[in-house]
Amino acid sequence: METRRKRVLFLCTHNSSRSQMAEGLLRYYGGTRFEVFSAGTSPSRVHPMAVEVMEERGIDLKGHRSKSIDAFLGQGFDFIVTTCDDARDRCPVFPGQAERLHWGLEDPAGAGGSREEKREVFRRVREELEELIRSHFLADSR
Repeated sequence: METRRKRVLFLCTHNSSRSQMAEGLLRYYGGTRFEVFSAGTSPSRVHPMAVEVMEERGIDLKGHRSKSIDAFLGQGFDFIVTTCDDARDRCPVFPGQAERLHWGLEDPAGAGGSREEKREVFRRVREELEELIRSHFLADSR
């Protein structure tokens, strides 16, 4: 008997960094067990440094685009994960019994400093996301 894939939606403000990286990571590590999406409350563009640091893990975000949460209204999800406080506060109601998770992560796109210092912030957020995804989605057979 085939098991239904769990539907997961990652949300942040601009759908440019945190939620894009989370989507890429769960797709990569979760394989076919999950159907993964990401969106933003005020979408902009995928941040080039998010693409860069994900390439370091062998995960390609080049084809990703920033999407509005409006594109997903009315759809059912098993998990809705907000990666920033703004997305949590502005998250609409979705049908069904989605488990809501909130991961209040730093916005790497707002990091200051040199290019290398900014890259380190993106890497740190990527590593935090990897740990959260492993513990919440990959630690058992959800």
